[in-house]
Amino acid sequence: MADPLSELNKVGEAKLQVLFWDVYNSSLYSQTGQYQAERFPQALKIDYLRNIDANDLIEKTQDEWEKLGIEKVKFTPWISLLTDIFPDIKKGDSLLLSVDKNLQSEFFFNGKKIGEITDQTFGKTFLRIWLDENCRYPKVRNKLIGLKK
Repeated sequence: MADPLSELNKVGEAKLQVLFWDVYNSSLYSQTGQYQAERFPQALKIDYLRNIDANDLIEKTQDEWEKLGIEKVKFTPWISLLTDIFPDIKKGDSLLLSVDKNLQSEFFFNGKKIGEITDQTFGKTFLRIWLDENCRYPKVRNKLIGLKK
């Protein structure tokens, strides 16, 4: 299986710290190494620095979508798909979302493909958790998209 990052270049990287806990290191990739919101392929890789239960990942995803004003009717079908895809995370694990030029989304866990979502609006919506101007952690966003602020 081809490496989903083999033809992509790193745009930026950031560490998420909440209070005094390190949660994860994240890296954003694009073809050019520059961030352009509607230009795909893009990939987001998260290297976890603590254990996180799969149910907590699902809950957090749902919370972030709600905070961004995404309608529950839109993301509810995705939650059941993510429930089948997301594993329990242990410190040192990595989770990667790759969204190709056709807006097909694939998830990889520690380098192995664990699932895909073919809805063409999913990948963009999932990436908004980190990349939207109104996301919860704007400093992480700025570093991911190469602003370094």
